[in-house]
Amino acid sequence: MLRDSRLLPLAVMTAAAQVLPAASWLPSVRAGLPRLAGMGRSDHVALTFDDGPDPVSTPAILDLLRANGARATFFLVGERVTRSGDVVQRIVDEGHEIGLHGWRHRYMFTSSPRLARCLAAISDVVNDARHRPRWFRPPYGVLSASSAIEAARHRLAPILWTTWAKDWRADATPESIEAMMAPGLVGGATLLLHDSSTSRAPMSWTATAGALPVLLRECAERGLQVGPLCEHGVR
Repeated sequence: MLRDSRLLPLAVMTAAAQVLPAASWLPSVRAGLPRLAGMGRSDHVALTFDDGPDPVSTPAILDLLRANGARATFFLVGERVTRSGDVVQRIVDEGHEIGLHGWRHRYMFTSSPRLARCLAAISDVVNDARHRPRWFRPPYGVLSASSAIEAARHRLAPILWTTWAKDWRADATPESIEAMMAPGLVGGATLLLHDSSTSRAPMSWTATAGALPVLLRECAERGLQVGPLCEHGVR
């Protein structure tokens, strides 16, 4: 029993070391970590999408980006890459950037993002070193210590966002997305949207699609360039 009680502080410290970095998803914490939040050039906005590829919604988002002459970074879920390789190839062919979002979309307190498997899945589709992902965004923005270490092992930089719109919710509308995003459309911002839906809100992507042209137009009117993270000059 004494031996167990002596191990308890170590167990608590180990758990804290794993969990405390995950607080970075909180806006107040991200504000003090500009590089992790994705703060970049003062004349530029990084446009990012999470949770794809999806065989229906991702092509629709790509159509809108092409029509508006915009490019973005897509954070892909590994297991979905294996089912929609043609969509991944189109992302690359149209000049967009690929990032990793883990093998499955789940919290990573106790599970691994399996980044090696994600990289292999993308390489199977896009066998070109020029398109090797540089960024890792953990699902829900929860960056555990172990996932940060794994990202470093694979030469991936963790990055979150400065502005989001909760566009995955069933009650999201183009208007609600525009209203939430508007204050954050400033130079250096990294915007988070979603090109895939959830089982609870299977059509939420249509609200994102409805808001996207307005957001791009608003950035242009503010004199801000929009592009992928690789052009954002994250500092």
